[in-house]
Amino acid sequence: MQIETDVTEYRHGASPDFSKIKMPGLRKFSNITLKRGSFKGDNEYFTWLNTINLNTVERRSVTISLLDETGAPAITWKVKNAFPVKLQASDLKADASEVAIETLEIAHEGLTIENN
Repeated sequence: MQIETDVTEYRHGASPDFSKIKMPGLRKFSNITLKRGSFKGDNEYFTWLNTINLNTVERRSVTISLLDETGAPAITWKVKNAFPVKLQASDLKADASEVAIETLEIAHEGLTIENN
């Protein structure tokens, strides 16, 4: 989960300094990739992905928690206006004994961190 702030360079026309000043600009949030095991009858990721229709999509608030050894949240990330951009199922290999993993990539418009 990555947050980045662009740098904006500016020089006032009447500034006596022959250089630009740097100011914080717009924030950028990278996409988040979620992975989980596949379960029979659980199509929630696919159903959410199917809400995309041209320029409309069902946006959701998403909460991601890092749990400690007792199962209590240690850190919680709150994601604003998230929507799915990619869904990937695991490779189905007949000669492998791997767990089936679903991968969902979501785009969003904001991220906050809470320490519990």
